[in-house]
Amino acid sequence: MASMTDAERVAALRRYQVLDTDPDPRFQAITNTAAIALDVPIALVTLVDESRQWFKARHGLDVCETEREISFCTHAIVSTEPFIVEDAASHPVFKNNPLVTGHPFIRFYAGIPLIDKQGAALGTFCIIDAQPRTLKDDELTMLFGFAQFAMTALTAHRQKIEMETDSSLRTGS
Repeated sequence: MASMTDAERVAALRRYQVLDTDPDPRFQAITNTAAIALDVPIALVTLVDESRQWFKARHGLDVCETEREISFCTHAIVSTEPFIVEDAASHPVFKNNPLVTGHPFIRFYAGIPLIDKQGAALGTFCIIDAQPRTLKDDELTMLFGFAQFAMTALTAHRQKIEMETDSSLRTGS
């Protein structure tokens, strides 16, 4: 993944043809279940393009995207490891972030990058809380599982699009 430029990563994301698509119950079920299982008010499937993070599914948040420059997920997609901020209000990078100082008043963030088979980090599966916290090992394991479910759903979406495209090419429609 380290050798992939951001432009290549965004091009890989666009091949999924998922940005700005309608809600999908598969993704929504993942965020709803994660919020309950991990006892957090916000759970998201995010996709990060060149200028924003867009939410394919969201639990507990009423906006559908945020600017990339203030996004926690922008930091999460540069690694294959979990990106965890236990207390954003005291974190040197995030303490003045408008998502920390204003709605939704993020204090805790944990994101797992959604990485495809070619190594492109498409976005994250993340959880957010307005209270600082530390993830326990079993919670981190669950977070990885939810991220895997989200990546599987993204892959299934891409395969469906490819099959429809192949079918259209064969039938000429």
